[in-house]
Amino acid sequence: MRLQAPQFQALFTPGLRSVAELFEKKNYELRIAGGAVRDLLSGVTPQDIDFATTATPAEMKEMFTAAGVRLINNKGEKHGTITARLHEQNFEITTLRIDVVTDGRHAEVEFTTDWHKDAERRDLTVNSMFLGLDGTLYDFFNGYEDLQSKKIRFVGKAAERIQEDYLRILRYFRFYGRIAEKPGDHEPNTLQAIKENAKGLAGISGERIWVELKKILLGNHVNHLVQLMYELDIAQYIGLPLDGNLEEFARVTKNIQNLSPKPMTVLTSLFKGKDDVTNLDLRLKISKEEKNLGLFLVKHRQELTKASGPEPLRPYQDFLMDSREANTNSKIFELLKYQGEEELLKEMQEWAVPSFPVSGHDLRKMGVSSGKEIGTALQQLREEWKKSGYHMDKEELLSCLKKL
Repeated sequence: MRLQAPQFQALFTPGLRSVAELFEKKNYELRIAGGAVRDLLSGVTPQDIDFATTATPAEMKEMFTAAGVRLINNKGEKHGTITARLHEQNFEITTLRIDVVTDGRHAEVEFTTDWHKDAERRDLTVNSMFLGLDGTLYDFFNGYEDLQSKKIRFVGKAAERIQEDYLRILRYFRFYGRIAEKPGDHEPNTLQAIKENAKGLAGISGERIWVELKKILLGNHVNHLVQLMYELDIAQYIGLPLDGNLEEFARVTKNIQNLSPKPMTVLTSLFKGKDDVTNLDLRLKISKEEKNLGLFLVKHRQELTKASGPEPLRPYQDFLMDSREANTNSKIFELLKYQGEEELLKEMQEWAVPSFPVSGHDLRKMGVSSGKEIGTALQQLREEWKKSGYHMDKEELLSCLKKL
């Protein structure tokens, strides 16, 4: 098969043309690899493009240096990756590899010129394809067929792929949520391999797990996939509570389907209390902002709800106006998503937070001189302003002060 899609043609920037010429001159093969091929075959413009080549890192360095091309970020070099910068564009190019030793977290590699061997060490069939710069597809494990039928399968034997890097369990879930059409369409032997190897996730760093888990939480079939994590004994190894509230999770994931929630908003529905947020943080090293959002939702999801009557938003507005914390408005937006209040969310997002119209200076002009009296008077006026739904202006409030 040969791909000629507009998304593919659009990749041929002056930078890529120059790179292609250099490799061609030296008779090194260069192909697009992995996720970018999957995206192009799905009609999506890839965000990142990885290239694979038969040239070794030393050969690439020699070739680029001779051509006066700038090389940046040499961190990937021991894994076979060289990053070249041409025409204001970075090109990440990796030598074909074979895993020599794997410990479930890292691999020791040696270089090869065998495309099949490199494809064999990749995780999923849909991620194991290569695309020549002439549009020719190189597909050793029926990845294109799986992509068309929306099937997620490991390359070769699932257990072997998982034992090379246990994080692949979560990558399986992530791509299932991205590509599969319906929940529950798994091969039984894949689920069995995941269950038997779930414990391996205990040795994976929290940061790596959180990167994958966040993507799962924002993908499709999230309720099905998280329920499956509990069924397959994965939850306990990735910081989720042993007795997660799966009923609440099912309800909330339905509520927020079209509301673009933050991952933490979705995940908090599993939690019964603040200890669950703390334990998640200990395991996954979530950010301070994520932790604070989780604690906020756990604390306020039940009592901070809409008012009955003509002003349903008032409790949220009052809470925001009384709050002394930063980012309270964005936390309230997430709470409204959690509660499935789509209309109120729109209104709250459009509500311009009013500023209190009276200052201590205004009170001094009226003859109130002591600092203590000014503080008390401002607090009383604030309460009146709040009762008016934040509508009273300076004059109305000051005339109110005379009555008080």
